[in-house]
Amino acid sequence: MHLGNGIICPVTGIPMLAAAGVAAFYALKKARKDFTKDKILPAVSLTALVFGLQMINFAIPQTGSSGHIVGAILLAALLGPYAAFLAMCAILLVQAVFFADGGLLALGCNIFNMAFLACFVAYPFLYKPLADRKRMFSGALLASVAALQLGSIAVAIECVLSGSISGRIADFALLMQGIHFPIGIVEGIVTGAVLVVAKFVDIKKFSYFMGTIALVLAGVIFNFASKMPDGLEWSLLNISDSVVEQTQGTIYAAAEVIQAKSAILANIPSSVGNVAGLLFVSIIMYLLCRVIYRVGEGGK
Repeated sequence: MHLGNGIICPVTGIPMLAAAGVAAFYALKKARKDFTKDKILPAVSLTALVFGLQMINFAIPQTGSSGHIVGAILLAALLGPYAAFLAMCAILLVQAVFFADGGLLALGCNIFNMAFLACFVAYPFLYKPLADRKRMFSGALLASVAALQLGSIAVAIECVLSGSISGRIADFALLMQGIHFPIGIVEGIVTGAVLVVAKFVDIKKFSYFMGTIALVLAGVIFNFASKMPDGLEWSLLNISDSVVEQTQGTIYAAAEVIQAKSAILANIPSSVGNVAGLLFVSIIMYLLCRVIYRVGEGGK
């Protein structure tokens, strides 16, 4: 669901990037209220885990497409929505800047689609009420499906606003909804399973285990990921006659040049680049956690 520069035009991308910045500042202020020092290790390891999970595309049978887990509901359930949103921002930032996975112009849209809607809509309105009634697994499944469906709708709207879809708008929206429904089910099952495990194990041991899994995902298991187009790419390919690339203008050209120079991890052996990316996102999240803790009640 990572939108690129050629799909999102500056008129849409720049305001969305500004909105994402405001949301991140708000999340940083809110996260400090109940963030304690002992949450730093779980926050870093879980952010690393989600970063690794997003590398693993799985094939969707009978479609010719693939999908990957987004992980925002998992993070929100274990870290709270504010820290989870910041973790997703760190993940999407590293992907865009160092891997050119998702455009710089589209970063705000990607944060909204994959982080904001999950952490601040699906989590509080769907997951939390069910989890409070001891239906954690059901909540994870429903919230995960809803988060991807909401994100799919947002993608369609952003593409229309950017002028990158000319006609067949309903077809594109239906394709996005349809292909992301099974992805959401898989994500919900994985999220629910991890939450059940986390409930019965020591948080410190759980954090080390999740960090180890993240390293294995990034360094080894990514080799077995599906090479088929992801849900967004597949949807665009199915309406290719109606796609109008937004590749004109100085801002687009500048974004492409900057991203080409910054995407240093996309041009080295994948296993090395993936592990380096894992390290980068872990450092960023650690620094964010230190800031949250220092300015919050725990740092006084």
